[in-house]
Amino acid sequence: MSAGPSAAAGSPAGALRHVLSHLVTPLLMCIGMGLAYLGAFHAPQPHDLRVDVVGSGPSAQVLAQTLQDKGDGALSVRTVPDRGTAAEHLRTQDSYGAYVPGAAPELLVASASSDTSATAVEKVFTQVAAGQGAPLKVTDTAPTAHGDPTGQGIFFLLVAVSIGSYASVAVIGGAGAVLRLRMRAALALGASLVVSAIGAVFAGPLFGLVEHGLGGLWAMAWLYSAGILLIGVGLHTFLKRWTTLGVMVLFVMLNFTSSGGIFRPELQPGFFGALHSFWNGAGFVEGVRSHVYFGGHALGGHVLVLALWFAAGVVMTGLAGLAEGKRRRAAVSPASDAPSTTPSTVPSSVPVRSSAEEEEEMEEAVGV
Repeated sequence: MSAGPSAAAGSPAGALRHVLSHLVTPLLMCIGMGLAYLGAFHAPQPHDLRVDVVGSGPSAQVLAQTLQDKGDGALSVRTVPDRGTAAEHLRTQDSYGAYVPGAAPELLVASASSDTSATAVEKVFTQVAAGQGAPLKVTDTAPTAHGDPTGQGIFFLLVAVSIGSYASVAVIGGAGAVLRLRMRAALALGASLVVSAIGAVFAGPLFGLVEHGLGGLWAMAWLYSAGILLIGVGLHTFLKRWTTLGVMVLFVMLNFTSSGGIFRPELQPGFFGALHSFWNGAGFVEGVRSHVYFGGHALGGHVLVLALWFAAGVVMTGLAGLAEGKRRRAAVSPASDAPSTTPSTVPSSVPVRSSAEEEEEMEEAVGV
């Protein structure tokens, strides 16, 4: 017997090279997570945060202009004629606070849109009211559910559904590598149904993150999860062991940070604010907010974002199917020309993987 690659891998030097090569993935994850999370969250500062001042007289105009000038780009201040118009702007998420000046000043916010944005606005107008020598009354026009007092439960639901989805990609891609792609795609769709159902249980009966609209939340969770799973299963054909890093970049590093679940784009650097307009995590978070708290305003656009990511998953699995078909034909063609000396019970078109390889790939994918 010759000492081939397996012997080399079994030597101390080979084992060391094997470990070092596999350390590349977690180190890249560390760099990517640090850049993404610290870049997005370490120093939230408002920029162009839209607020209203209620009133049409000279005093309201002067106050709005003063706030605009002192804010140095932090606020985008405009005047509106009455309290009803200001409340409507909050309902449509066209503003994040409305100040009603007077002897008893009042601030209108919608914490369901973003608790952190509401807090930033309240900080500004508390100082304004204090300068006028009056206490500030804060009215929340869209409070969150009792089970989600900070308004961030939807974000953590996004995290749970995302992890369930991309970890399922690892299992389907690793343990299911010998299966045809259509079977792996079916497993992906089935897994997305289970993951989204778990998410709905978390959101409704278990933690009470929402008090109504649970069916719509489940539908968006399924669309979101299915998109991740189909994209991941398709990418696995091309990336193999690097699939874990790929899906983490797409659905953790760039996704969580741009979702608006902790800080809206108006409190983040512009890069993450730009991603917020079309990334799938933002589509889920904003879609659920719209559905549950804002009467479905702009819901169609958020659902469209999720549907486009789902369509991207369908396209990716289609491309993977073409690539795997080409590989099978390439493997079968030379085999049919060569004389067969050893009978085989395994079709040449089916890749054979050891259980150790499958286990190693799954462990990498779930971060072990």
